[in-house]
Amino acid sequence: MKVPPLSLINFTLLLGQIFSVSAGKILVFPLDGSHWVNMKVLIEELHAKGHEVTVIRPSDSWYISEKSPLYTSVTLPFKAGFEENFEKLLTPLLEIQLRASSTYPWSDIWKGLQMRQAVVNQFNDLHKRVSEMIIEMFEDKNLMRSLQNAKYDVVLTDPGIGGGAMLARWLQIPLVNNVRWTYIGEAHLLIAPSPMAYIPFTATELTDRMTFPQRVKNYLSYMIGMYTMSSMSYPHYEPVVRRYFGPDVDYSSFVLEADIWLMRTDFIFEFPRPTMPNIVYMSGFQCKPPKPLTADLEDFVQSSKDHGVIVMTLGTLVGKLPQDIAEEIAAAFAQLPQKREVGATQVPAAAVSLGTASRASDTSSSSSSSSTSA
Repeated sequence: MKVPPLSLINFTLLLGQIFSVSAGKILVFPLDGSHWVNMKVLIEELHAKGHEVTVIRPSDSWYISEKSPLYTSVTLPFKAGFEENFEKLLTPLLEIQLRASSTYPWSDIWKGLQMRQAVVNQFNDLHKRVSEMIIEMFEDKNLMRSLQNAKYDVVLTDPGIGGGAMLARWLQIPLVNNVRWTYIGEAHLLIAPSPMAYIPFTATELTDRMTFPQRVKNYLSYMIGMYTMSSMSYPHYEPVVRRYFGPDVDYSSFVLEADIWLMRTDFIFEFPRPTMPNIVYMSGFQCKPPKPLTADLEDFVQSSKDHGVIVMTLGTLVGKLPQDIAEEIAAAFAQLPQKREVGATQVPAAAVSLGTASRASDTSSSSSSSSTSA
């Protein structure tokens, strides 16, 4: 059968396009700590698909390794102090929460104000250090020249800090946000139409069916929340934007002009709300097939018999609990028949002093993307 010349030409062109596709060059400007756990999952997938990934990190990075088979790192000679910053924040918040008295009606209000001020102070310090790091980066002419000459295709960033958006604007390449929160507020509220009459603001514990007083509460919570986010970032990023991009450029426009928003949530967990065509929902992207338990942990679980086990983890940010709080948790666990697995980077002595019914594990060297099944 004779193939028509036009079809043969089209097939040849299509085949040429397929084999001419090459891997991309991706520049990543991440946020350290627990946010890196999310970003690393994306980097693993990008590396598996053959893309060339470069990660920018400070010299004292907490979670982001300088050497990795997944990416090439560019280490800035600057100490961002992420670990120190969050250690200062979490312990006071825990103490305020646990020591607050509920004797009087105004106790909860006072506790809320104390916690809000502690968060504002620490995030002010975080954005201050990040802005100083951005200045150091822009002032390093050799570094900026090498980034320009590398011809990256896209910047992938966590907009919890402002560095990635500014770098994408400076390099004049597309920007992709790995996001739920940005340095100026919740992502949906920033880029999609969001009527406060039926879209509950974060932490209000409201639904999409609100009474008039609840709508007033929701709107006031939204105004206060968005103002607080802006007040923590504006004093630090706006001078940087004016210095390197001109006096007429709005610092908030950098993150809002992202080409793609990778949204770490799903409508399964949301009330109905407007969205935008450049939002990609990827809830559950951290999930992976389970792996078998280690032999010693398997023996520990099986020895619990019918009572089962209790697994307690302090997550990625909390290294240890204050001794008195750890003792209270240990005393509560001692009254339960279940066996206990306590995971932390620094396990308090009280948490492991409950005899053979308890087991402690150090999570500091655990892979962020690994999973287990019991």
